[in-house]
Amino acid sequence: MADARNVLDALKEALRRLPGVGPKSAQRMAFHLLSRDREGARAIARALTQAADRIVHCKRCNNLGEEELCAICASPRRDRSLLCIVETPSDLASLEQSGAYQGLYFVLMGRLSPLDGIGPEEIHIPRLENLLDEGGVKEVVLATNPTAEGEATAHYIGELVRARGIKATRIAYGVPVGGELEYTDRSTLARALSGRREA
Repeated sequence: MADARNVLDALKEALRRLPGVGPKSAQRMAFHLLSRDREGARAIARALTQAADRIVHCKRCNNLGEEELCAICASPRRDRSLLCIVETPSDLASLEQSGAYQGLYFVLMGRLSPLDGIGPEEIHIPRLENLLDEGGVKEVVLATNPTAEGEATAHYIGELVRARGIKATRIAYGVPVGGELEYTDRSTLARALSGRREA
């Protein structure tokens, strides 16, 4: 019985590694998978093992994929003069789902946070600089998140980009479609106003 408890505790601890999953959620997931969906648990285990064994970082942009070059970097249809900087692969996926951007990307895998010991090396800035120095990029779109660290990261990269004579732009943040001004916070409204464009 002690062995079963250790295995169950190990499963709960493993589930807690997921973002936003605390002890109670991990316990609920573990009990659900073991009580009601053993085949689902096996499918998750197989998929995780395959992904951990086969998924790599793209050698050009740092995105996740199964090949040395991700599908975006390998595509001849992408505009190679545009480079969008994002913090994570999930940010890249969100921008891709919008269908509004057809350039290439660079995934930082984080953002500058000196208090946490995350500097330029940890977010692959030397690789980004090498990419910019290869030539061909005419505009860098800074799409880091609108947090203090995200803004600091965008500012830092913007300086590097402009020092190379490349145009640096920042995505605009504002009121979401369907949102009402009355319920929108001040900083979002300020961003929406400063990021306005011709109608």
